[in-house]
Amino acid sequence: MSRVTVIWSMVASACLTLASVHLVVWWNRRTAWANLLFSLTAVATAAFAGCELWMMRAETPEEFASAVRWIHVPTWAIVVALVGFVRFYLRAGRPWLGWTVCGLRTVALLLNFLTGQNLNYREVTGLRHIEFFGESISVAAGLVNSWMLIGQFSLLLLLVFVADAMLTVWRRGDRRQALVTGGSIMLWVLVGMVQATLVATGIVHWPITTSLFFIPFLVAMGYEISRDALRAAQLSQELRQNEERMTLAANAAKLRYWEWDMVRDEFWTTNYPGTRSGPRQSGRRGFDQFLLLLHPDDREPVSHAIAKSMNGNGDYECEYRVLLPNGATRWTVSRGQVEFNVVGKPVRMRGVSTDITARKWADEKFRLMVEASPGGIVLVNGQGRIVLVNSTAEKLFGYVREELIGQAADMLVPERFHGGHPAHRVGFFAAPQARDMGAGRELFARRKDGTEFPVEISLSPIQSAEGLLVLTAIVDVTARKRAEVEALRQRAELTHVTRVSTVGALASSLAHELNQPLSAILSNAQAASRFLAAATPDLAEVRGALEDIAQDTKRAGEVIRQVRSLVRRGEPNLTPLDLNRVISDVVRLLHSDMLIRKVRVALELDPALRKAGGDSIQLQQVILNLMLNAFDAMKDLPESKRSVILRTRQLDADTIRVEVSDCGTGISPERLFNLFEPFHSSKQDGLGLGLAISHSIIEAHKGRLWAENNPYHGATFYFTLPVQGAELDLH
Repeated sequence: MSRVTVIWSMVASACLTLASVHLVVWWNRRTAWANLLFSLTAVATAAFAGCELWMMRAETPEEFASAVRWIHVPTWAIVVALVGFVRFYLRAGRPWLGWTVCGLRTVALLLNFLTGQNLNYREVTGLRHIEFFGESISVAAGLVNSWMLIGQFSLLLLLVFVADAMLTVWRRGDRRQALVTGGSIMLWVLVGMVQATLVATGIVHWPITTSLFFIPFLVAMGYEISRDALRAAQLSQELRQNEERMTLAANAAKLRYWEWDMVRDEFWTTNYPGTRSGPRQSGRRGFDQFLLLLHPDDREPVSHAIAKSMNGNGDYECEYRVLLPNGATRWTVSRGQVEFNVVGKPVRMRGVSTDITARKWADEKFRLMVEASPGGIVLVNGQGRIVLVNSTAEKLFGYVREELIGQAADMLVPERFHGGHPAHRVGFFAAPQARDMGAGRELFARRKDGTEFPVEISLSPIQSAEGLLVLTAIVDVTARKRAEVEALRQRAELTHVTRVSTVGALASSLAHELNQPLSAILSNAQAASRFLAAATPDLAEVRGALEDIAQDTKRAGEVIRQVRSLVRRGEPNLTPLDLNRVISDVVRLLHSDMLIRKVRVALELDPALRKAGGDSIQLQQVILNLMLNAFDAMKDLPESKRSVILRTRQLDADTIRVEVSDCGTGISPERLFNLFEPFHSSKQDGLGLGLAISHSIIEAHKGRLWAENNPYHGATFYFTLPVQGAELDLH
């Protein structure tokens, strides 16, 4: 067999093989039109190769002319198939231009059979034999058919059509597809058009071998389509995996998918995932049949919710109960969306359902626990609105439940507390944690009739589907307050009797309290003596020491008066106090003692400090005691390191804090444990009453006294006091 016959037979076989493969692909997936068009192109190319071989083996001009005439049939098929392939595979190309190419090529095919011997030659006048692949083959010599320009123009328009599609695909971002597929098509069309023109016009004496150039194009197209098929298989596998993941997620969340075709009245839903006892609802049924699966009390609300979604924006959400075959019920929440046609008529509804039985049971248990609570329960949302109350709260405030739900929680609070509620609510939601409200303060609630009563309130955050809620537990402490007042009265009587009967014990306390001003008098007297003994007496310092002695003398008298007042049940003198001035007075009293002990005292007083209400003598005694303790704590330090800092701070609108900080050795952990207990002292000659008395004085002023070790050295004593206006009871 000759080489030419073998080569062209192989080309035709390769084309038919590719065509069969992609024809099978299209047969299994009827929407793969690109594969079908590629198969038709490959079959036409095989026929084209057969006609080329026919021309090369022609023995007469008439036989050659017949081969040229019939080669235009596969040429027409190739052009039409390529236009369709570009449209379906590249999803590009102007439709009108594609139809023009196909129409013009059809006209050329008709002219091929109606004018001359074929579209290329009006008449083939003779044959020439040339050497090709070592063999003698036939080429034509004849008169060119002028209508051939129609065919060539159709190929030129095909080039324009493909180039336009390539540009669209390039702009779309699929540059590889544009270059490989579009570029190979344009190259084959261009080569075929140029070769056919040169051979027909006799410029070159060469056989038509366009099918050989078509093989790379077929390989490129086949590779791209196969690559897409492989990618589709990968996507199919990924889709399967995603479906499995979604199925697992649906099973974990107990989700069901449902769909209602309103036109056909077919309602379809899956089973409860992962449950065997759920209702067998999978399959198709009418909507009325679906309603029969619901609890009788929920059928009308479900129908109403669906009708509302169809008449609105299409959103649907509803909770209902589903009847199980064994007679039990399960709660379900269903969400979906209505689909409308072009005229706005609802045609389909899709959605998912979730089993919320466990949540409903938990809500019911929560409701029962709330109702069983002996105290009032009020549930408030982030906007301060009441969303739930129990029967105890109704009785407590004198309202019925319907009067409270949806109302502002401030209606249960006296008006004088309204201003602080928004800030407290924002602060709680910023750091939600269970805690008592207004710890250390007396809180009051207001009944429907306007009367007020003392309460204790605790807050607990609850996370719900509606967001963060605050569970407020309210206890009426009116009876307890009355009992506390009576207990305080009886304790005061008992305390007075105890004081009178233990005058001997008070003598040691009196000695301790008087020791401080007397020590200051002695220190000032010794300092004055040293100043007078100097060669040049410093009369200003002497005068200052004498004034301090006079002040300390008054101070000792005040101490005696205070002790007598305790014994005689005298009332403390409550006045508005400037704590900065009180501290400054104490520092002046200790001025001489500071000089003797070589202690530096620094004052960091808040100039914007509000006034506190209390007894100035008692508070001076506290500060004096804390400062002297600080001096004693630093007695073993070098003189250059002995320093005490007194600070005042306005913590908030209602609280003032005083700090006394030293640079001593600090307080041992054992001592911190019983620091304020009486008769416990770290001093060899101490009675252990100073801090205990100071602690009692601060507590009587509704404040708090405590101590902490500093990070590096020394310790700091802190005490807080309420600002002027807070009620004080110093008994």
